[in-house]
Amino acid sequence: MALTLLITALLSLFLLFVTIPVVSLFLRISPEAFFSSLAEPVVLDALSLSLVTATVSTVIVVLFGTPLALVNARHDYRGKVIVDTLTDLPIVLPPAVAGIALLMAFGRRGVVGQYLDLFGIHIAFTTLAVVLAQVFVASPFYIRQAKASFEAVDRLYEDAARTLGASRWTVALRITIPLAWGGLISGAILSFARALGEFGATIMFAGNFQGRTQTMPLAIYTTMQGDLDAAISLAIILVLISFAVIAAVKVVTRRSA
Repeated sequence: MALTLLITALLSLFLLFVTIPVVSLFLRISPEAFFSSLAEPVVLDALSLSLVTATVSTVIVVLFGTPLALVNARHDYRGKVIVDTLTDLPIVLPPAVAGIALLMAFGRRGVVGQYLDLFGIHIAFTTLAVVLAQVFVASPFYIRQAKASFEAVDRLYEDAARTLGASRWTVALRITIPLAWGGLISGAILSFARALGEFGATIMFAGNFQGRTQTMPLAIYTTMQGDLDAAISLAIILVLISFAVIAAVKVVTRRSA
């Protein structure tokens, strides 16, 4: 009985700790002020830029991450542990460190950027920098999920297809990927959400320029200093998107199972 009460109390405290701050956002602003803030240029620019860049980043992650996840799930090779470690590194790397690392690599005087500068190609503090920062921090969320999904596919189906003369590409495209589809969709959704909420790497590598590099998290940081309603409105939008992402992942996972 005592143990049950203790668990109930701990669970209630945790739920209150998570719920109260989120609910406070909705209580702090009136519906009129919320919809009025949505019409402000800084909000519209940040919202549109965030959705576009996060979508582009997710597409890039899926295109490049799917083959990598499939290879790591189905093959053993020398250096695989190093590849897996590097793939997971952005998860534990502080975003500010990721941002300055990207700047040292692709900035105008960076390791790669200095050569791009010779051709007039500048990446840092542009919209492309926003996309690269999002790809860097969001890619592990898709690759890890994709790898786990591929590993869960029964190899019996793949072996049967090969005995019928199917090539490796045919097996991957028509057997493995369709069977792992639910996990791939979940990973892509999580990657999109991570890209949408990226802050540290973006502000370090891309800067904070309205209409060009100012995504929603950066706009919240900026508007907090002078327009609290706009900041709260953007925060509410991100909360709603986050809730929708979690719900979508649960639905996809349940259908896949």
